[in-house]
Amino acid sequence: MAGLELLSDEGYRVDGRRAGELRKVRARMGVFAQADGSAYLEQGNTKALAVVYGPHEMRGSRSKALHDRALVNCQYSMATFSTGERKRRPHGDRKSSEMTLHLKQTFEAAILTQLYPRSQIDIYVQILQADGGNYCACVNAATLATIDAGIPMRDYVCACSAGFIEDTPLADLNYVEEAAGGPQVALALLPKSDQIALLEMNSRLHEDHLEQVMEAASKACKDVYAVLDQVVRDHVHEVTTLLGE
Repeated sequence: MAGLELLSDEGYRVDGRRAGELRKVRARMGVFAQADGSAYLEQGNTKALAVVYGPHEMRGSRSKALHDRALVNCQYSMATFSTGERKRRPHGDRKSSEMTLHLKQTFEAAILTQLYPRSQIDIYVQILQADGGNYCACVNAATLATIDAGIPMRDYVCACSAGFIEDTPLADLNYVEEAAGGPQVALALLPKSDQIALLEMNSRLHEDHLEQVMEAASKACKDVYAVLDQVVRDHVHEVTTLLGE
C-alpha cells in the first residue's frame, strides 16, 4: 500500500472521484416473486441482495414473541465468491455475527414494530461482491426490500461510510481506501429527521476532525436517499403501469 496515492494533489481519489462523491448506486426492487419484499443494489463494485419475509407468526419457540412489538430477525452473509479469497464459512463467523447484530439494531430503530405485536419480520442480506462499504450496501438494499414488502417504516434508512485520509474527509470508501487503514465511520441515518440509527467507528479519531467526517457521512447518506427514493418511485410507477394494462 506504501506506493499508492489515495488522494492526488488535484483532489482526486484512486477511482477518480472527488472527496465527497458517492460511487455509482444502482438498484432494483422486487427481484424475487417468492419473498414478501426483495431488492438488489450495487454501490460501486459492492453488490448486495436483500430479501424480507413478514410480518408473520413467530416460528419456533413462541416464548421469543414480544407482546408489544414485532421481533426483527436479521441474517448477514457473504457469498463464498464475493472476495478474492474463498470464504469457508459464508456466515457464522465473528464478522458476520457482528454485521447481523448491526443490521438488527438499525432496522429495529426504523421499522414501526409496534404495529405488529407477537409477529416476526425476517431480513436476509447477502453480499455477492465485496469492494468496501459492505454494511452500508446491505442497509440500503434491506431498506428497499422492506419498502417492497410494504412494511411501514419511520423513514428510509440510508447508510454510507466516511474516512479521514491526508486531513481530508472522504465519503463512501472503496476496498482500497478501507484497506489503507485510518479512521473510518459507518453511519446509518434516517434522513428526514436526521436521526442516527447506527454509528460505528473502527479506530481512534481526534475530536477536532470528527465533525468533518460526520458531516461527510451525513451528506453522503442524504445523497443515497435521493437515489433510493427515485428507485422506489420508478418501481411504483412500473407496477402501477403494469396493473393498469
